[in-house]
Amino acid sequence: MPTSPSFHAPGDAARHELLQSVVDVARAIFGAAASSVCLLDEEADELVFQAVSGEGEAFLVGRRFPAGRGIAGWVATSGEPMVVDDLSRNTSFDRSLAESTEYVPDALMAAPLISESRVLGVLEVLDPSPQARSGVRELDLLAMFARQAAAALRVLAPHAAATGGRGLEGERREDALELLGSLERLLRGTG
Repeated sequence: MPTSPSFHAPGDAARHELLQSVVDVARAIFGAAASSVCLLDEEADELVFQAVSGEGEAFLVGRRFPAGRGIAGWVATSGEPMVVDDLSRNTSFDRSLAESTEYVPDALMAAPLISESRVLGVLEVLDPSPQARSGVRELDLLAMFARQAAAALRVLAPHAAATGGRGLEGERREDALELLGSLERLLRGTG
């Protein structure tokens, strides 16, 4: 299936490294069982797992699902973050979709990846620690992290087009990864 025009070849090592860093850091910060980034493929109207940390990381990357399904679909469509403490009581939660991923969470946090007023995808944190999902502050932190990840993705995308899809090299690649590292230190309170 075609990929979104905003992004380039799935083999783009810099993009993969960036997204894997995003999900690894989000999982650690929020004490979660898993974290994932799904990017929007506008042509196919699907969300595509691009990076996964924790439960499902061995087999979910590349998996697609309709962009309007589940909480990730709602977040992508609305452009708004969401926290759900009890998924068994939430009507937006698509249990069959979760079961197909072989991990059904009890709670989740999700935030859109927005750059230049455009939703690029969704960052999800599955089964975050109860303290991590306790309030608006934590949801704001996740949304801020998602915005920074989207900004870093936008830095990668135009440069990849200019270099034939090879992504960032050298100093620019390090700058994009440092952006995420700085945000991680800020979120952990060590910055």
